[in-house]
Amino acid sequence: GEQGLMREYKVVVLGSGGVGKSALTVQFVTGTFIEKYDPTIEDFYRKEIEVDSSPSVLEILDTAGTEVDASPSVLEILDTAGTEQFASMRDLYIKNGQGFILVYSLVNQQSFQDIKPMRDQIVRVKRYEKVPLILVGNKVDLESEREVLSAEGRALAQEWGCPFMETSAKSKTMVDELFAEIVRQMNYASLPEKQDQCCTTCIIQ
Repeated sequence: GEQGLMREYKVVVLGSGGVGKSALTVQFVTGTFIEKYDPTIEDFYRKEIEVDSSPSVLEILDTAGTEVDASPSVLEILDTAGTEQFASMRDLYIKNGQGFILVYSLVNQQSFQDIKPMRDQIVRVKRYEKVPLILVGNKVDLESEREVLSAEGRALAQEWGCPFMETSAKSKTMVDELFAEIVRQMNYASLPEKQDQCCTTCIIQ
């Protein structure tokens, strides 16, 4: 029926506090930049996105880490609170999430270190290495204060086997591309299970 046209996905945005998780989500959904964000606020957003001429609806939950709706409709972006006390909550997000955006601030070396255990946690909870995931260095507008080199981000993404992007929620640099790319990653990941038999698109290496 009609629902078959819309893909349903849930994306989880992870990263330590202050890296711009909420700012990226809000910039994508509303086209505005928020300078100061209260991490205790929880908001729902809805946005249509078309990727490679396939329409999807994104239902975005920008969450403080309190409740997770276990039965989301369409694409929900969980923007998780960055603090450590949410580690067990994070297990739940990861269990329910299908795609992951791991964000660090490229003007904060510590935030780059912080995302490594988050990826380990995803692999541990999912028991799978090839989870749809994008590594994001945010705040590219603050180039003069950069602490994490592009080459460092690229090397880590290569190690993880995932795409790497540098974004700015403030200047809207690569924000739309980021959300389009995670949809592509999830589309790609969902292909094999849709087919009963191996087909010509399978490449055995």
